[in-house]
Amino acid sequence: MTRFVRWTAVAAASALLATGCSGGSSDDAEAGDKSSGSGSSAASGDSATPLPSSLTSQKLDWGRCKATEDSPAPGDEWQCATLKAPLDWAKPKGRTIDLAMIRAKATGDDRIGSLLFNFGGPGSSGVSTMPWYATNASQLGERYDLVSWDPRGVGASEGVRCRSDKEIEASESVDITPDTAAEETAYFRDAAAFGKGCQKSVGTLMAHVSTTDTARDMDLLRQVLGDTEMHYFGISYGTELGGVYAHLFPRKVGRVILDAVVDPGADSEGHTENQARGFQRALNNYLKSTGQGAEGGTRKIVDLLKRIDASPLRTSSSRKLTEALALIGIIRPLYSKASWPTLTSALEAAERGDGSELLALADDYSERDASGRYGTGTHSQRVISCLDDKQRPTLEETKKLLPRFKKVSPVFGPMLGWDTAGWCHDWPVAGQYDTPEVSAPGAAPILLVGNTGDPATPYEGTRRMADELGKDVGVMLTWKGEGHSAYGKGSDCVDSTVNAYLLQGTVPKDGKVCS
Repeated sequence: MTRFVRWTAVAAASALLATGCSGGSSDDAEAGDKSSGSGSSAASGDSATPLPSSLTSQKLDWGRCKATEDSPAPGDEWQCATLKAPLDWAKPKGRTIDLAMIRAKATGDDRIGSLLFNFGGPGSSGVSTMPWYATNASQLGERYDLVSWDPRGVGASEGVRCRSDKEIEASESVDITPDTAAEETAYFRDAAAFGKGCQKSVGTLMAHVSTTDTARDMDLLRQVLGDTEMHYFGISYGTELGGVYAHLFPRKVGRVILDAVVDPGADSEGHTENQARGFQRALNNYLKSTGQGAEGGTRKIVDLLKRIDASPLRTSSSRKLTEALALIGIIRPLYSKASWPTLTSALEAAERGDGSELLALADDYSERDASGRYGTGTHSQRVISCLDDKQRPTLEETKKLLPRFKKVSPVFGPMLGWDTAGWCHDWPVAGQYDTPEVSAPGAAPILLVGNTGDPATPYEGTRRMADELGKDVGVMLTWKGEGHSAYGKGSDCVDSTVNAYLLQGTVPKDGKVCS
């Protein structure tokens, strides 16, 4: 099964052209943090144990980046290194793990510092994404070192693979909207098997890949880079990560952008309902752009999905297009308005009985290449989010949700409703919280960028993040656009406002609107 919530904005755009108590107060988190970089709080807890100098004084051995299985080596301007971080932040002198990093040094003379990027997920690789995304951030790269990393449990940083490629392909035949007791049994059996596969792959690390753990990694990274403040650009799930960081380290907040903002007040069920509403809203806008009415166009797609559920479509390969793959194929182009024509072509082909185009879109989302090899981003996403999320809805609770979810979105509601129970079913590690703590009293102003047509992180979450960050901290910038995220998507107003904030420290008026 595949969860769409909190997926990365960058991957979606490039291919076709997502919490609770963090543990410990803000004061605890910073009690040991000195300007020399000699320490910060060890972790979610109680005492402010200074970090050992072996961590805070480590020297990063920057060198030329190498090609990986997923991407070629970037250009000579890019350097890679490895940061050591505690496996368990409650035991900072214990076992360490390696975190892969990448940077391009500032090209101008008037350098501000490092600008750290997280591209979402959870599960997106910053090491592979940063060189591609840098084309959007060329002005920022004049005054900042552009820096990203693979968070713990992702990519080159102890990344996880919970299933083999053959097992992933086999799981695509599981009905994600079960209609019978047998289909329900198969659905939950598949969910439990995924969790067991993750546990076998990840081992001890599985209990130490939470958003809070990664936020603490970020502050260690800040110290090792030699920055007195955290300058940060978070997209999608990266906004939740940024909010958690601000809560833990409010006095270390520098210039922080949160683009495509996750609603911090929504629990797992709330996030899922928000996502159903967001994708249905995007689908309605797409349907209107094709001259169809939203209601009639939706009904036509629901009928198509019912037919595919009963009899999967043929494709140009030996694989069949199942309902699950069709839904992923429909979701994929909704992340970017520029991809809407691709969706039109794929739906027209499916109506003719050919599922090849929707299958190609689904494979693109799952990072499946021509040889049948799948990426692991969704594996990391699930391991991280199931450690974060405390909720574990039962089958009975899920069935009570389904009518409401179906009303919110006839197309996506049923699948996302079932997903609330299946995503972390029988998970080997308990979740940590219902919603993330992001209050950051005393922090510098944080610029939140919300897109009214965002399908994955609906616009309403932007206001809620601003409210929870606190008075005079969250500053809202609205773009009346389409697609996931806003910066670098064609709005001169958005881009110039963000650039002025990051480069000159100019904070816009709260509530500014770019149309």
